[in-house]
Amino acid sequence: MKKVIWVIVCCIAFQSSYSQFYLRGEIKDERGRLLEGVRINLVSKGSFPFFSGNSGTFGIPVSDAIDTILLSIDGYETLRTKIDTRKFQLLQMKMLPTTAHLYNKKLSSLTTNLKAEKGNFFSVLGESYSNLTENIFINADKYPETGFALNIDKASYSNIRRFLSNEMFVPTDAIRIEEMLNYFDFSKLSNHHSNTQFNCSYQLTTCPWEKDNRLLFLNITAPKLNLDNIPASNLVFLIDVSGSMDKPNRLPLLQSAFKLLTENLREKDTITIVTYGGGVGIALQPTAGNNKKKINEAIDSLTASGDTPGEGAIRIAYEHAKRSFISKGNNRVIIATDGDFNVGQTTEKELEDMISAYKQTGIYLTCLGVGMGNYKDSKLEVLTKKGNGNFAYIDNLQEAQKVLVTEFTQTVYAVANNAFLKIEFSPNTIEEYRLIGFDNKINASNDSTSELEGGEVGSGHSMMALFEIKPLPNDSLLRHKPLASLALQFKTPVTDSSFKQYFTVKYDPVEIEEVDTAYRFAASVAVFGSVLKHSVFTKKYSLEDILVLAKSAVNKEDALQKEFLSMIEKAIKVYKPIKRKK
Repeated sequence: MKKVIWVIVCCIAFQSSYSQFYLRGEIKDERGRLLEGVRINLVSKGSFPFFSGNSGTFGIPVSDAIDTILLSIDGYETLRTKIDTRKFQLLQMKMLPTTAHLYNKKLSSLTTNLKAEKGNFFSVLGESYSNLTENIFINADKYPETGFALNIDKASYSNIRRFLSNEMFVPTDAIRIEEMLNYFDFSKLSNHHSNTQFNCSYQLTTCPWEKDNRLLFLNITAPKLNLDNIPASNLVFLIDVSGSMDKPNRLPLLQSAFKLLTENLREKDTITIVTYGGGVGIALQPTAGNNKKKINEAIDSLTASGDTPGEGAIRIAYEHAKRSFISKGNNRVIIATDGDFNVGQTTEKELEDMISAYKQTGIYLTCLGVGMGNYKDSKLEVLTKKGNGNFAYIDNLQEAQKVLVTEFTQTVYAVANNAFLKIEFSPNTIEEYRLIGFDNKINASNDSTSELEGGEVGSGHSMMALFEIKPLPNDSLLRHKPLASLALQFKTPVTDSSFKQYFTVKYDPVEIEEVDTAYRFAASVAVFGSVLKHSVFTKKYSLEDILVLAKSAVNKEDALQKEFLSMIEKAIKVYKPIKRKK
């Protein structure tokens, strides 16, 4: 034993005498983001590697004043350069194209070769929303090809309900019509369900708010996983316990929500709970999903206080997700917060850069938003769009039940990544078309590097999309002619293999009163959002008109659809208050 210790001491002494310099530096990418875990090789050290720390910095004892350094990390070009080890090194690595595209601004929809128009900004009550620009009518002859991303975000509908319940005007940029439609289940309109393939059904009808136009309904249904074969889950609950969460509709609501989710967990599932408020803590180390008593006790123990170090908490949550990573499993961080980050990287751009770096890890992200007054919808949207995820707003326990129990597989189990639909319209059939919803952020629309990126789609999710169409004159002569060809593209979560499916649409318009009531209901939801947004395309249509349309379509046995009627009635009271007599 003494001999071993003597050898170690000699080696240290030899190293100390041999190392005359101490090389220090930091490594960033071209966006200025510090890079952690970069492999560092020096010619003087042979094949022995060093690595940059969590702040992108490094310190290495060396013997030569001049050396050659080699830097390498996944997603970046290898950097090899001569250095002066006596000086602090500022090293920059260049992203590979596949990495750089992750940081490009993403579009919800894109029409080929069409330049964007400018839009407006809107905010209210200290809450923030993404400033959007509405899609316009497009000439089908000049620009026949368009497309939009598939996603399962549903937050907009709950946000609208929240504002109207408090008898307040709804911020126009909080209204995303595709998310309102996503809130409802239109799967009964699909005539085919598959465990491996998407299905797309369609219907062309007259347009309630513009009699000369047509409405094209596209109903896309995702593959549905067999519940017996759902893979094991590695879930990290990342729960905001900062001071701003100390209200009944925030942390207490989330505690109830996560306990509902816990009921669905199995022995093969792993749960970790990370919290942040005044600091970042681990409320529960990785625990088997069948140990529900231990999980629920950890959830019940949470209390709210302190500031909001959201950035650091997200990093730690992902680190824990990586440690418990299940190969070919469902690995996901579920962040629950009002989005009011005030420590660390807090701007949308900073959060965007941070979360983009985690997208390649195979770990998904679900954001659950709560609260009112300082709720940051736009920040949570950035996280989900850039972090391979989905987004829901929870304003009551019933909504928590819907998102985390009734729609559990849709929320937590992805069947497709980067899913988007491209449509090519026939100029021989229509003059113009307008995609309803799927509006883009203004800054993304005006950025030439922006690109269409698909969304994550959950098991069995049904999604409705609408186009308003201006037909050619004498369109009765065009019946049964091709209207559009569709190409659906997506990647599978486990293999990352790309797939395409193709569909065709014929020009067969039907009076909207004659089709399944679900289509009229979808039209009423879409036009409700449009009128609340003060869209120029529906300015002739009133809230009272929407109420009549919705009443003709609502399924009286569907509680969610009945609730929609009450929301229209509340909107009429808020937007058209009855003048009191003096």
